[in-house]
Amino acid sequence: MSIDLGRAASFMAAYGRVLDRRRFELARGNDTADTRAAVLAAIGGYRNPDGGYGWGLEPDLRARESQPGGALHALEAIADAAPATSPHAVALLDWLRSVTLPDGGLPFALPLGDPAACAPFWAQANPRESSLQITAAVAAQAHRAARSDENLRDHPWLATATRYCFEAIRAIDEAPFAYVLSFALQFLDAADSQPEAHELLEHLAPYVPPDGAVPVAGGAEGETLHLLDFAPEPGRPVRALLDDRAVADDLDRLERGQRPDGGWAVDFTAYSPAAELEWRGHATVRAVAVLRMNGR
Repeated sequence: MSIDLGRAASFMAAYGRVLDRRRFELARGNDTADTRAAVLAAIGGYRNPDGGYGWGLEPDLRARESQPGGALHALEAIADAAPATSPHAVALLDWLRSVTLPDGGLPFALPLGDPAACAPFWAQANPRESSLQITAAVAAQAHRAARSDENLRDHPWLATATRYCFEAIRAIDEAPFAYVLSFALQFLDAADSQPEAHELLEHLAPYVPPDGAVPVAGGAEGETLHLLDFAPEPGRPVRALLDDRAVADDLDRLERGQRPDGGWAVDFTAYSPAAELEWRGHATVRAVAVLRMNGR
């Protein structure tokens, strides 16, 4: 089994946004300083003067305001570009600190001036309630980026968010919502320099199915989070929860996911025509990156 990188490149050229086209170059192995710098430069168009990110960087959150969802995608790209570092990364964590709630968590979303084409779960979020889902998702990417940037590693926001996530994950005593589980596992895997992260991975292990597939309650028909969504990298601590056969089967599933047009699709609902294409570009970059890092 194999994928067609040429068709994937053609798909990205036809449909991918600039950021994901730049990330695709890294994913396919064009690992140069210029390529990494181009990824960091492409994030700039989504940056706001307050240090945060908006403008549809999260495809289903089209609003211009800086949002935790925008920070998630900005940090993901910054982490992908490592060992290059962003001159704006510290300012982003400063912004996150400014919107963090008293208990140390981030709200799922902040108020929107214009909710046009934004998913209802973003537009209707409570800005005064902390969300483990978004805090863990953002902090996971910050920990990834911090591996190459000591200024992020020592930032007070990351310490605050990490403590909040540890406490919230420890309090889980029943099967969590699929996205909460997935992002909590990603966070603990990324925060593996702290012994508590390994302990809490074991705490979540009973909620991880043998094949790693977790259906999304209330999502689109068939919407499922898979093993490679929360455990994409070989050799990481979260992989210890999983059987090698299950990993191989999920890699086969991901390979089979390439569509005739060269790209990959998503099984969740997109909330605008632009978002649908942008999610496909994002999914294609991720699929190629994950398959390549796993020797496929």
